[in-house]
Amino acid sequence: MKATPAQTLRTVRDFLRFAVSSFNRAELTYGHGTTNAYDEAAYLVLEGLSLPIDQLEPFLDARLLPDETERLAGLIEARVKTRKPLPYLLNKAYMHGVPFYVDERVIVPRSYIGELLALPSFAGGDDALIPEPDSVETILDLCTGSGCLAVLSAMRFENAGIDATDLSRDALDVAAINLAKHGMADRISLKQGNLFAPLNGRRYDLILANPPYVAEMEVEAFSAEHAAEPRMAHVSGNDGFDLVRQILAEAPAHLTETGLLVCEFGTGSEILEAEYPHLPFNFLDTEESEGEVFALSAEDFARA
Repeated sequence: MKATPAQTLRTVRDFLRFAVSSFNRAELTYGHGTTNAYDEAAYLVLEGLSLPIDQLEPFLDARLLPDETERLAGLIEARVKTRKPLPYLLNKAYMHGVPFYVDERVIVPRSYIGELLALPSFAGGDDALIPEPDSVETILDLCTGSGCLAVLSAMRFENAGIDATDLSRDALDVAAINLAKHGMADRISLKQGNLFAPLNGRRYDLILANPPYVAEMEVEAFSAEHAAEPRMAHVSGNDGFDLVRQILAEAPAHLTETGLLVCEFGTGSEILEAEYPHLPFNFLDTEESEGEVFALSAEDFARA
C-alpha cells in the first residue's frame, strides 16, 4: 500500500515543501490573504499548527505529532480538491494582524479600507483626512460582511459608536461572532437591510463602505476560489457600479456637517469622474492599491 503524506512527512519543512508542490501542480488561484503558492503554504502550515503566522523560520525543522501530520495533510488535500479559499478551511482570516472568524457565509476580508484606517494620513496625522480621531463619535459600516471594518474602526476611533449594516442575515450572524470575539458587542450595532434603509435617517461622522463592485460578466468568469464566496458579496450590475451609485445618491443625507464618506470601488475611477463631474473625488492609495478607494466630505457634496 502506498504511504500517505501524513505517514511519510515529518517536519514543518516537509509539509511546507509538499504544500507548495501540490498547489503549483493544481494551479490554484490566490488572492484571499496570499498571492502565491509559498505564502499560501506557509499560512496553512503555521495556522494549521496554531503557530504565530509571522514566524516560520524557528519551526522549520520541528518534528510533528501524528495528529498534526494528519491535520496538515488533510488541509492540503482539501485546498487542492475543493478549491475553497484557505480562510474557509481554517475558519480564520487576518486583516492587518487582527484575526477574524470566517466561513462560506461571508466574503473573505481583504478591504483596502482596513489599511487606510491605520495610516496617519487618514486619521491623526498632519493634514490627515480626519485630523482629530477623538472627535469621531458616530461611524457607519455599510455592507459589513464579517464585521471586520466595523471592529477595526472601533479599535481606531475609541470614542465612536458604530452601526454596521448588511443585506445578508447570514453575514450578520458571522459578524456577531467577531464582535463577541473582540469584545465589541456593546459598541457596534448590527442592522439588517439594504445600505442605509435600516438607519431611520441617522447621520454619521464617518461612513465606511466596501460594497459589492464587480460586473456581472466578471463574476461569471471567476476562478473556483472566488466563486466559492457569496455571489451577492461581489456582483453589482452590468459595470459593477450600481451600489456605488446608490451610496453616492444617499450618503449626503446620512453625513453630519463635518462627516466623511470613504468608499472602496475597485478600478474604474474614470467612470466615476465622467459620471459625476461635479464631485471632487479624493482617490486614496494604499501599499496594495492605487486609487481604488475615494473619499468625499459632506462639504464636497454640499458644494456640488
